[in-house]
Amino acid sequence: MRITKVYTRTGDAGKTRLAGGQEVSKDSLRVEAYGTVDELNASIGVVRVFNAERQTDQDAARHLEETLRWVQNKLFDLGSLLATTPGQVFPNMPRVTEEDVAKLERSIDACQEELAPLKEFILPGGGKVSGFLHQARTVCRRAERLCVGLGRQEAVEPVLIKFLNRLSDALFVWARWIAQKQREPEFLWERNSQMR
Repeated sequence: MRITKVYTRTGDAGKTRLAGGQEVSKDSLRVEAYGTVDELNASIGVVRVFNAERQTDQDAARHLEETLRWVQNKLFDLGSLLATTPGQVFPNMPRVTEEDVAKLERSIDACQEELAPLKEFILPGGGKVSGFLHQARTVCRRAERLCVGLGRQEAVEPVLIKFLNRLSDALFVWARWIAQKQREPEFLWERNSQMR
């Protein structure tokens, strides 16, 4: 793909084109879904920026960097598929597969082995890296909900929804895992907490 011009002016009237040429409104559920996947990708990019600045546990930071770079590439694949007119097939189309879902599951399982079981919900936050991973998790859940809604109206490959579902779980576990590796606090939900 070669992008020679950033602006096309086709969006000035509130329309855009899917891969395959179908014109849709910019507020269509399909555009909202792949736009939210793009927002998720940008959120993960912010995590990578802060992760690159970490000075403690370089091995964990390097592992997280490699994992998140892979995730960002898969999100481009997923967004491209959502931006493709249902039923259209092109040579070299990106793919999201069951093996990609399994890769996320293996990562979750490996990190979980190093974490104490949760006895209560945790408050999103801690350090910068874990805090932004929690934020990315919430964007991922929104992308998943939008894809589920889109799937009621148009064709959406089930594996795309499954990938987003598993990714949101992974982002939660990675947030806890990197917080532990970087010796950052993890705050538990205090039920009926009173302001002091």
